[in-house]
Amino acid sequence: MARRAVLAGGLAVSAVGFAGLPAGAAVRSSAAPSISSTSDWKARDASGSIEVLDSKPTKIIVHHTATPNSDDTSQSHAFELSRQIQDFHMDSNGWSDTGQNFTNSRGGHLMEGRHKSLSALKGGSQHVKGAHAGEQNSVALGIENEGTYTSASVPGSLWDSLVSLCSYMVSQYGIEPGAIYGHRDYMSTECPGDVLYKRLPELRESVGKATGKVVVQPLSWTLLRPGAQGPNVTALQMLLGARGLSVPVDGVFGEATQRAASRVSVERGASGPSCFGARLDEPGLFGGLAWEVVTPGLGSGSGGEAVRAAQVLLTSRGHYVPVDGVFGDRMVSAVRDFQATSGLVVSGGVDRASWQGLLA
Repeated sequence: MARRAVLAGGLAVSAVGFAGLPAGAAVRSSAAPSISSTSDWKARDASGSIEVLDSKPTKIIVHHTATPNSDDTSQSHAFELSRQIQDFHMDSNGWSDTGQNFTNSRGGHLMEGRHKSLSALKGGSQHVKGAHAGEQNSVALGIENEGTYTSASVPGSLWDSLVSLCSYMVSQYGIEPGAIYGHRDYMSTECPGDVLYKRLPELRESVGKATGKVVVQPLSWTLLRPGAQGPNVTALQMLLGARGLSVPVDGVFGEATQRAASRVSVERGASGPSCFGARLDEPGLFGGLAWEVVTPGLGSGSGGEAVRAAQVLLTSRGHYVPVDGVFGDRMVSAVRDFQATSGLVVSGGVDRASWQGLLA
């Protein structure tokens, strides 16, 4: 890809330009992959009405099912997986139907999840609201990928079908390839696992290549796990303190900090039922949009614990400033230097993208 600069919204954009395509490039349409419908895998009827929105989704969210990494790659196994997911979502979570819009098996079999999602995708102008990623459900398509990818590699068949499905979604709805995210980008969860999550930049590039679109790689919020240590934890503790939550500032993501952070996650709606399956126990995680609750915009004249948190992070990134809670001229200069070296918009203030870069 071409050299990139970063926009204020926290996205890196190719130097090719802002139109989304190089000059003279043709927009390619990605062919529809084979997707089995709810009737094909003998889904139950939904227990309530399916909400079909007269608007296009603007993003795709990738999940993993957190189930065993089965060696059974047959279609019959894939169909059984879909039935198990639906049963769990309806009977245990109390949802009206399967939460995600589509399911992808380790054998590369694609299936409709929530009823009417396939017909909406084929039409290209409506969106079925799912139940897979909190407040993002009204604007995002959800794809559950069979397996647990915290450490296991992603099967080639599953990867190929994921690329095909995402490419078709991008083609049908005009979604930008850079708007393919992981569940953890929005909620405090491991999902879709470290391995699959780290391959999302590759997924975006593959989809961009298939659809003829320039790829804009987004910045993201870091995920903190129990036992984590270091400046990111220290900064979080200071940020929690700025909100009146009493936690030790010791740089260790221990139980007291986890409890306070969990309150923030609930407040932001960044916690809730995780993906289907073994439902990996995920206590104490902090990430996704929960960071937005504790990271205020800062600029010259700001002061307090939030400024001290930014100063800790700047120093950890090699841009030393005194941790004094004062946003003075020296702080402005350090922020500008950090933004310039990180490819961010150079403003001298700490905005959303700067927080994401400091916490990366």
